[in-house]
Amino acid sequence: MKRLFDILFSLVFLLIFLPFGLIIAVCIAIEDKGPAFYKQERIGRFGKPFYLLKFRSMRINSDKSGKLTVGMKDPRITKTGYFIRKYKLDEFPQFINVLKGDMSIIGPRPEVKEYVDLYTSEQRKILDVRPGITDYASIEYFDEARLLGLSSNPRETYIQEIMPAKLELNKKYLSDPTFSHDLKLMWLTFRKMIN
Repeated sequence: MKRLFDILFSLVFLLIFLPFGLIIAVCIAIEDKGPAFYKQERIGRFGKPFYLLKFRSMRINSDKSGKLTVGMKDPRITKTGYFIRKYKLDEFPQFINVLKGDMSIIGPRPEVKEYVDLYTSEQRKILDVRPGITDYASIEYFDEARLLGLSSNPRETYIQEIMPAKLELNKKYLSDPTFSHDLKLMWLTFRKMIN
């Protein structure tokens, strides 16, 4: 049921979003020459790596100076990137990941290998489920980049404070990974985006 819903919802959403997606892609290409999409290796279900898709919001090769975005004033972010990040529009290509089966709409956010390697055996249980576009941690840490921007050492803050807190929130979903729970999280995410 969950997989069927993921496929149908993603297809409908992508068809509706297509005109807006084309406008975003053109704006990205005009402002900063290069591809409209950015892909980054993340760790998925059962520890299998996959490439997560996003609209590119940063200048080419920006990830070479660090994987974490430290606030919306990060100089690597383009003007278009600032806008699409503010409204989470950069995340929408991940519905393609959902169609491919790499992700679900609801589930723990997939991490990069560097941080997954730091998980305890207990924390690695989140890899038993398909990662998602949104979850409790995504809602709670909606302004994560801003929080990291306030830190004198963003990487350390992420590893020692934010990542463990997010993994604890993931347990809340893992305790009840049902379709009704998914619908509740979709509604909470939508409400957070429009507030």
